[in-house]
Amino acid sequence: MEIIIVVVLVITLALFFDFTNGFHDTANAMATPIATGAIKPKAAVTLAALLNLVGAFLSTEVAKTISGGIIKEGGGGVQITPGFILAGLIGAIVWNMATWRFGLPSSSSHALFGGLIGAAIVGAGFGSVDFAVFTSKVLLPAIAAPLIAGIGAYLCTRLAYAITRRKGEGRTAHRAPFKYGQIFSSSLVALAHGTNDAQKTMGVITLVLVSASMQEPGTGPHLWVVVTCAIAIAAGTYVGGWRIIDTLGTKLTTVKPAQGLSAETSTAAAILASSHLGFALSTTQVASGSVLGSGLGRKGADVKWSIAGRIASGWLLTIPAAGLIGGIAAGIAHFGMVGIIIDTIIAVIAVLWIYLSSRTVEETDISNLDTVAEAVNIRGRKRKLRKNRNRKRAETKRIAEVKAAEAEAKAADRAEAAESEVKPAVRAEDAAGAVPAAETRAADTTSANPTVPTYKAPNDEGEAK
Repeated sequence: MEIIIVVVLVITLALFFDFTNGFHDTANAMATPIATGAIKPKAAVTLAALLNLVGAFLSTEVAKTISGGIIKEGGGGVQITPGFILAGLIGAIVWNMATWRFGLPSSSSHALFGGLIGAAIVGAGFGSVDFAVFTSKVLLPAIAAPLIAGIGAYLCTRLAYAITRRKGEGRTAHRAPFKYGQIFSSSLVALAHGTNDAQKTMGVITLVLVSASMQEPGTGPHLWVVVTCAIAIAAGTYVGGWRIIDTLGTKLTTVKPAQGLSAETSTAAAILASSHLGFALSTTQVASGSVLGSGLGRKGADVKWSIAGRIASGWLLTIPAAGLIGGIAAGIAHFGMVGIIIDTIIAVIAVLWIYLSSRTVEETDISNLDTVAEAVNIRGRKRKLRKNRNRKRAETKRIAEVKAAEAEAKAADRAEAAESEVKPAVRAEDAAGAVPAAETRAADTTSANPTVPTYKAPNDEGEAK
């Protein structure tokens, strides 16, 4: 009975990890087309979720690499128990959420590998890990794939700008079609993401079923495992995509359509080829390598190697950090069912705390592509919008000053008009009062000089009366 409970817990946590993988990596596919305006955010998120769902059904080679490759199981190999697989998942989920919360460059895939390897070493020793498979199908592709994708994006960007070069003075290059091509290229990236990343969760669920003797060693994932993992990553992509919409105005990288098309095409090609060969890639690293390459392919780009080094150090830190957390959880799992319950409670509290604390932060990085853009000096939407905001503020201030000056001029005109109306009224009143005053002065003069003869007007007969 206990083994069934543990298996159910592992499957639940694995699907939750698949969900977090979806919203953690949504921007890998849709950051550039949204930033260039090739597709609306809501449409982009919905399209990415649907293509993640479809991509999960295209292959199971990566799932087989995890279930019967990196961690040895059955068929003469070291048997790792479901409790230690649970501990590995806890390490991956906690590190995944922590890097999402603080905006650190990381890989969900490498977090999963690190957590499982750390838990397997603590739980069953170094012999439980097949380091040859880990090196050939995880470590080497992690180094080669971003380089290949970056070089491909660089060459594609150079070619795109060479084809659309201005011909003559005063003529602008016609690069608008690249924007519409991004819809197709970003769709390929979303499809490739579902193909590669969803299979990692399928591999974990298959691994726990084999370890619990519920499935034969060496067999691939069952259909119900494929379906549930596909739905989980699609749901995570859709839900996590709204975070892109909320922070689109301040966080997403602005790239030119030619760069975006080149980066996305190179990313999709590298991931799809690797999925076919069973290489468990980090889609974040491949997408970031493509953005670096496309940034360098554009004339005038310069690399800030200090930031590029910080990105690389973040990637290198993911596997050992997640392995450390997974190893600690595996140490607790040694206490049996009690330890597994303690691990689960601690994991739930940690995830809830990280999520709730992220809601109190105004700005949280949603994509590692933001950091990559800083490394190649690609202008960000944040800087562009700040410039537009400052321009609007200056324009608003100028308009307010003009309105204030107009209001002051109108007030002065009204005061002058009122004053001009008052002066004629005063002059008319003065003129009306001038006649009585003259008569009064005349009367006063007559009374003062009685000897002066009074003039009498002649009558009709010419005689004086």
